[in-house]
Parts: sequence; structure tokens; C-alpha cells
Amino acid sequence: MQLDTWLLFSGAALALSMAPGPNNLLAMFNGARHGVASAAIGGAGRLLAFALMIVVTAMGLGVVLAASETAFMIIKWGGAVYLVYLGLKSWRTKVAEPEIPGDSVGFVAHPGAMSLARTEFLTAIGNPKAILIFTAFFPQFLDQADSYGPQFAIMGVTFIAMEACVLLGYGLVGGQVKGLIRSARHMRWLNRISGSLLIAAGVLLALTDRTRSNA
Repeated sequence: MQLDTWLLFSGAALALSMAPGPNNLLAMFNGARHGVASAAIGGAGRLLAFALMIVVTAMGLGVVLAASETAFMIIKWGGAVYLVYLGLKSWRTKVAEPEIPGDSVGFVAHPGAMSLARTEFLTAIGNPKAILIFTAFFPQFLDQADSYGPQFAIMGVTFIAMEACVLLGYGLVGGQVKGLIRSARHMRWLNRISGSLLIAAGVLLALTDRTRSNA
């Protein structure tokens, strides 16, 4: 891959990664609830999901999935229901006052590393727009004169690296919010905002069709 092509791809991948979608919202709110480290751990699930999608796209299966109305609808509705479930779960999360007044740790129980990663993985894998992006976006930067495999591998690694940087950025933003949470009431409002945004994301995903997804 030529350097100028790679630089152009990197900039476009960064811009796509920065869009405030469900996974970035999760990273930010995980950072606000549990700290930046927890946001990074949860983000590992997202990166795994995207890596699998990139492999699927490289194998040519992404085109099949993108063309299949049935596959699109199954993934879309599964993802939409899961986002609404996460939103309702956030609303219902139990909040307790910490043992030490003013300590932002202890308002909500830490769900564990595997739970955070699993939630981000399922959120990412349940968004059919991601596979459409990889199917439509990556081929635009392929040089037909060069070997296909190495180029796709370079783009895949680059995209995952950009996604990792962005999720850490959202986690850091959430970490700043964490320092402002001084009472159980503040944490309840954070959970309600988080839940409302996730429910809204689920509704928007349910209303999305393949034509709008490609835009």
C-alpha cells in the first residue's frame, strides 16, 4: 500500500471511529462509572468484534451479508433489542452511597472485566452498519495492481488501532465526568442519561434500512 493511500485511509478510519455511536457511548459511560481502565477493558470486546467483521469482509462474506435482506434484518433487530435492554438495565442499576463521603468509587458494583468486554462485543457485532461500512469502505483504498491480502491486513490493523485510540479518548472523557460524581443522586442521573441514549440508539437502529446505512 502506498504511503499517501495509507494516510488517506487512516484519516478516514479515524473520522469513522470518532462518530458517537453505541460503543463509544458505552466507553464513555464505563469510564464515568468505573474509570478509564474499565473502559479500555470493555473496549477489547469491541475490537474483537470489529476484527472478526474485517476478516469476514476480507473473505468476501461481507458482500453476501450486505446483499442479504434477511441477514441484515436479523442482525439489525437483534442489535436494536440488545441496546434497548442495555438502556433499561442502566435505568434500573442499583446505586448506593459510598462508605467514604465524596468518594466516587462504590456507587455501583463493578460488573467485572468479562462482562464489560462481552457487552461491548455484543453491541458491536449487533450493528449491521459496521459490516456495511467495512464492505463499502475498505475496497475504495485497494490498489488492483498489488496483492489484495497484505493491503487488507494493513487496513484492518490500522482501523483497529484507530478504534482503540478513540475508545480510550471516550473513556478519558468519561473519567473526567467520574471526578464530578459526588453523590448517589449524581450517579442515578448518569445512569438515566446513559440508559436513555442507549434506548434511543436502539430505536434509531431499528428504524434504519440498508439504504440509509450506506449513506
